[in-house]
Amino acid sequence: MKPIYTTRGEWVAMLEGNYLYDTYGEWAGWVEGKDAYTRDGEYAGFLSGDGRLLRERVRRQRTIRPAPPAPPKLKPPSKVPLAPMFSELPWNQVDVFEEDPDFFKHISELKPDWED
Repeated sequence: MKPIYTTRGEWVAMLEGNYLYDTYGEWAGWVEGKDAYTRDGEYAGFLSGDGRLLRERVRRQRTIRPAPPAPPKLKPPSKVPLAPMFSELPWNQVDVFEEDPDFFKHISELKPDWED
């Protein structure tokens, strides 16, 4: 299990095999090569070698990918190692979790409830 951090060093996700999980153990997306996708098949960015999820500042339009079968819920660790000292990002790259923290949420989770 590999922890994923923000550039500021906050633990925000983990990579187990080709699947991305949030810190609660819920499936958030998957990885093909270095490219990461949400559960809805939307391109999220790429995994850097130092444990961050990055993307180009100006995103190219990509087609929605069909999601693989959902994996079982994962029991997250109670603690992870401290984040390494990250280098500064080039001007054309952004940290996905810092730029848009709600990116991995389902569209249904972002809609307000009918009762409100």
